Amino acid sequence: MPKYLIQASYTEAGLKGVLKGGGTARRQAVDRMVESVGGRVEQMYFAFGESDVYIVADLPSNAASAAVGFTTSASGGVRTKTVVLLTAEEVDEAAKLKVQYQTPGA
Repeated sequence: MPKYLIQASYTEAGLKGVLKGGGTARRQAVDRMVESVGGRVEQMYFAFGESDVYIVADLPSNAASAAVGFTTSASGGVRTKTVVLLTAEEVDEAAKLKVQYQTPGA
């Protein structure tokens, strides 16, 4: 199953929800959301810095990943950014593919 890194930054409204319910409640909500599209949260961390939360999740497809991102961002409580993660074996497979490419202007 494809693996994704989801970075989330809370809005003011989202932070109020975290303060009210706590981190454990947010983790449970994220678990339920990801499971509802057939996925599984591998790990979730709260952090200081540009992003407030980092989630590593297995999701069945890019469409499922997009649905999670769309839904959470539309809530107004959080902004998300999703990164598709590749295994070493997937990089090996990509490196073996023959790609026809012409440099712009060449």
